[in-house]
Order: sequence, then C-alpha cells, then structure tokens
Amino acid sequence: MLLVADPDAGLVRQLSTAMQAAGVDVTGVPDGAQALLQAGALRPDAVLICASLPIVGPVDFVRAVRLMRAVPVLLGIDFGSDAEQALQALEAGATACVARPYRVPELLPLVQAAFRRHDGHRTVLTIGDVELDVTAYQVRVGGRVVHLPLREFELLHYLMRNADRTVTREQIMRNVWHSNDGMSTNTIAVHVKRLRARLGDVEDTMIQTVRGVGYRLVSG
Repeated sequence: MLLVADPDAGLVRQLSTAMQAAGVDVTGVPDGAQALLQAGALRPDAVLICASLPIVGPVDFVRAVRLMRAVPVLLGIDFGSDAEQALQALEAGATACVARPYRVPELLPLVQAAFRRHDGHRTVLTIGDVELDVTAYQVRVGGRVVHLPLREFELLHYLMRNADRTVTREQIMRNVWHSNDGMSTNTIAVHVKRLRARLGDVEDTMIQTVRGVGYRLVSG
C-alpha cells in the first residue's frame, strides 16, 4: 500500500485512480500529522509526501517516521520548489525526489521496488563484521547498530548482493536510484564516501573504487 500525503485532494484522487489501475492501493491524507499517524497504523510499503506538506513539514516528517520504521519516503517537488528543503529531506533519509504533479511512469517503478523489498521472509546478509537485515532495514557493524539513510542502505544492499564483483556506475544508477537517466558520477561518489565513513571503512578496503568503471565490495 502507498500512503500519499498531499493537501491537493484532486491530485491525490487522480494519482489513486492511476496507481490502482497498475495494481497499487493508495491511501491519501492531507497533511503531515495525519501521515505520521497512518504511517504507524497502516504500515504502508512506501510513502509519498509533497514538499509543501502542511502541519508537519517534509523534513520533520522524514525524521519522525525514521524513528518508527525505515519505510521508503518519496518527496514530490513542484517546479521552482526550495532545493534546500529537498536536500534536507534527502539528508534526513528520504529515498528520492519525484516531479509533482506526479507522473505514474516515473513513480511506479520506485513504488514497485519498495513493495518487492517487503515481500518474502527476513533476509540477513553478512560480510565480515557487517550484517544487513533486509526486511528490518537494519545494519550492524561489529554487533553495533549503524543507522543509514535509506539510499545508503540500498546502496550497501546492492553492493553486498554483488560482493567481489565490480558493479558499474550505470548499474548502480539503475538498481539503487531506479533510473536510466544520466546522473552525475559525483552523486554516487558522495554516497559511497558517506557509506564508507558510517561503516568505518577508513582505508577504502571494503568498498573499493574501480577507476573509470565503478565499485567493488570485497568480502575477504
């Protein structure tokens, strides 16, 4: 189920109709306070909030919902919206920004990817002293819980699933950012740098840069 928090009731109705035609159930709420209540009560597979979310703004919403559970949060941004606010929401743990008014072909792959992560049984990946629990969205390093923003969690998950193999920047873009559009290589590099710091990979020995190609997570 997709929880949509947006004060534009007409837009929510249009999105709900389109998403339901694609097999996605949608619940709409008009503000951030109700979104927080429903995020806890309904336990949606993903949440879509607009950048102009009233009562509880997008940054505060992301920070608060992260205390409950690591549900993917997409941020809908209008043309000309405050870029700084979007950046703060991403830093707080939002998964991605999408254009508003919403375009289903752009939004649907992100939502479906979130749904797939909630299917099946609990899966735990372990490499060295790093343990990643897929369904609990939890990472432990040496038994200590390390809190990762969702994008970094997905990046680590992808690298661990492909341990000891070099993955290209294009593969990371498709499988972590769920996009085939061009992206600055610096964006990926920044996320890798932050992930290394959180994991204590100070010598870049676990997540190695393959110059001109991409990255490789070494298992041994």
